[in-house]
Amino acid sequence: MAKNKMRLIMVAVLLVAIVGLATAGDVARFVNLGFSPDSGVFMFAQYGIDHPDGKPFAEIYTVDVPGNAFVSGGVRTKVFDRTISSGQDGSGALYTLLPELNSIVAQHRIDHLDQGRLVYLLVNGEDEPIRPRIEFRDFRTDTRFTIEVAQQSRGRGLSGSAEFYLDVTVRYPDGTVVERRVGRPGFYRDGVNRYRVGRVIVAPDSRSLVVVMERITDISGGKRIRYMVETVRLR
Repeated sequence: MAKNKMRLIMVAVLLVAIVGLATAGDVARFVNLGFSPDSGVFMFAQYGIDHPDGKPFAEIYTVDVPGNAFVSGGVRTKVFDRTISSGQDGSGALYTLLPELNSIVAQHRIDHLDQGRLVYLLVNGEDEPIRPRIEFRDFRTDTRFTIEVAQQSRGRGLSGSAEFYLDVTVRYPDGTVVERRVGRPGFYRDGVNRYRVGRVIVAPDSRSLVVVMERITDISGGKRIRYMVETVRLR
């Protein structure tokens, strides 16, 4: 009797795992790869397993923070024509691709241990509704932030496209208020249905923000989520 009950439990756990895999879609993992010593350059990556082919991929981006643009030669993306074993998350693709950026890391003196300070994180993942306005606080400095997301979309699924921009307001403890608009209004990215703020990072020098945006696409079996950043110079 006990053995039968154990078998039923194991079957139930397996079914839950299978359902989870079936509905998980294609969600990349974001990796903070650090800043340059002057906080003027930021490097990040994303990796995962491409849906539906099941091939591991990695993408690495190096951003000029004040200019909110990629540095020259600072982008590497690759999908590996490999079949990976069950349970792997595609991180091997990142480890394989990262050495190709060694010259960029050295040129900008990227410190993988100097990752700034996380001041906002979307904790509920895929089920969190899209919020057009978020407010949060840096408890270390008592600085308050408001980010409003304005976006438009057209079409659906992989055939759709969407554009957005951000209005960022920062209120410092001394009463100073800084307002910035970033993004590309009117620029529709193909294959994206909507955007969402996933996390916000204060640069090590506390003069800039990195806003990590989720690019969300509805696909068969769930959602595809990829990442991009908008960098905002405040002072």
